[in-house]
Amino acid sequence: MKPDWSCLNGVKIVDLSQLLPGPHATSMLMQLGADVVKVEPPGTGDPARQLGSAVFAQLNRGKRSVALDLKSAAGKAAFLDLIRDADAVVEGFRPGVMQRLGLDYATLAEVNPHIVMCSISGFGQTGPYSALPGHDLNYLALGGFWSIPVQVNDRVARPRVRLADYAASSHAALALAVAVLSARQNGRGQHLDVSIHDCVMAWTAPTAWTSRDYAQEPLASPTVMPENDIFETRDGRHLALGILENKFWLTLREALGADYPALMDDRFASRLGRQQFKREVNALLAHMFSERTLAEWLDTLGTFDLPVSPLLDAHELFLDPHVHARGMVREFAHDGAMAVRFPVKFSAGLPDAGDTVPLLGQHDG
Repeated sequence: MKPDWSCLNGVKIVDLSQLLPGPHATSMLMQLGADVVKVEPPGTGDPARQLGSAVFAQLNRGKRSVALDLKSAAGKAAFLDLIRDADAVVEGFRPGVMQRLGLDYATLAEVNPHIVMCSISGFGQTGPYSALPGHDLNYLALGGFWSIPVQVNDRVARPRVRLADYAASSHAALALAVAVLSARQNGRGQHLDVSIHDCVMAWTAPTAWTSRDYAQEPLASPTVMPENDIFETRDGRHLALGILENKFWLTLREALGADYPALMDDRFASRLGRQQFKREVNALLAHMFSERTLAEWLDTLGTFDLPVSPLLDAHELFLDPHVHARGMVREFAHDGAMAVRFPVKFSAGLPDAGDTVPLLGQHDG
């Protein structure tokens, strides 16, 4: 039996945010025990509701829903009543909207001095881009995501998940937990200005800084590793070869050198050598992996200590034995939806969060 505890029990968060960054941040805090009250506009609610019940459920299960028109006097008064005993408010409007609604941080702090207000916006509350519209791809583009060369045959492509949004939600959740703890200790809240663009840069800036030296010759960048790449197999599948340490290259030679003697070339025996002959190494590996199916390669290389992995499709992912063993995913009774458990294992245990998906305005009054 799992212990009934959580580090955020008793913490109340009022969530005005919509779509992904804010709701994901508050969903993580809900999984850690916080009581999250989702405030939605009457009639339509969070636009995520229009993207399908499973999408909305994934980001908002376990929360309460209150429908309020914040442009009306009654709605504004009801909102202020909600935050009187709350620890935090999360909003994801463009800068200036909360002030125009008469619900800026100074106003909320008059009602509740220890309130933490977390504002998540594309470019932050200040700066020349602060009023610009944007979505995930825009923040990645301006945050330098594609400024870092990583492949011999480098390609610009759309990421498969909303990386910028998840970067912001993770930073927002961490900052909220710290700010709420601080406010409970000293009685004073604060305003958190979370810029999605800033959060992307927190990840990209260190490597992008180095990449400036290779702007004219990206292939020369040390971030381009010819043996650390994704390769297509004969059956149109792909595998990831994660060679970084030289010991893995030597193991690959041991495993395949008899069948592919070009791997034994002394020029490629060290990382420095492979960096000098990137095109040759990458082309050699691409040709080699194209000669057998993915299953054949996994069978051949599976007995060696090598960082080789198949690129799983969506069905394979949820059948993977490691995914099952770690218990990351569980189904719950809501139109075939699934829940992702909090990805950190607490040795003292962490109870599963609520599975109830709130109807719009279900908890009014």
